[in-house]
Amino acid sequence: MRNIGVDSVPLAAIVAAFIGAVTAFQTRYQLFGGVQLSVVGLISRQSIILELGPLLTGLVLTGRVGARITAEIGTMRVTEQIDALETLAYDPIGYLVVPRLLAAIIMVPMLTILANAIGVGTAFLTAILATDVSASAFSEGLRLAFSPFQIIYSIIKATIFGAAIAFFCSYEGYNTTAGAEGVGRSTAQAVVITSVAILVLDALTALLLAPYLQA
Repeated sequence: MRNIGVDSVPLAAIVAAFIGAVTAFQTRYQLFGGVQLSVVGLISRQSIILELGPLLTGLVLTGRVGARITAEIGTMRVTEQIDALETLAYDPIGYLVVPRLLAAIIMVPMLTILANAIGVGTAFLTAILATDVSASAFSEGLRLAFSPFQIIYSIIKATIFGAAIAFFCSYEGYNTTAGAEGVGRSTAQAVVITSVAILVLDALTALLLAPYLQA
């Protein structure tokens, strides 16, 4: 949990901060005349909480955490450490994969909650400091059409993404062959497969749960 979650806090926070700032800035200057400025708060909240927060956190952690998981388990495979565990009657899946899977399922949602909060906070500061949106207008947009299920939806996505990162990266590491070259190939392949899987799962989750998001 420390390796996957706590050590990833700075990276997740930096990504969320810039995403929040860009979202608020772009939203304000894409509005046409006559549109209430409170829409900036609404669009920033929806974009970050429903989509950008969980999705970008998942993709960033795929590169940082997923590659590490694959490299660790892959190195253990090619150096016959997994074979040694089996010889000692340890279950390699239970010893190596399950702890990483549980840690990812717990910590990725927590990182996503943090990223959502930082993203919305940065969007708020950017909107009131760098544009003509007032604090009251942005706050009004934040409250507009809000439903508690929107937060739950973001956490559901993050939980699924965390499970995908741990599962696919552990699978690629566990089935690594051909020495050091195989570890590198498995790591690259794991990051690509997991990134695509996260995008597919993101689309499927939206397809199934989006109708319930309306306040």
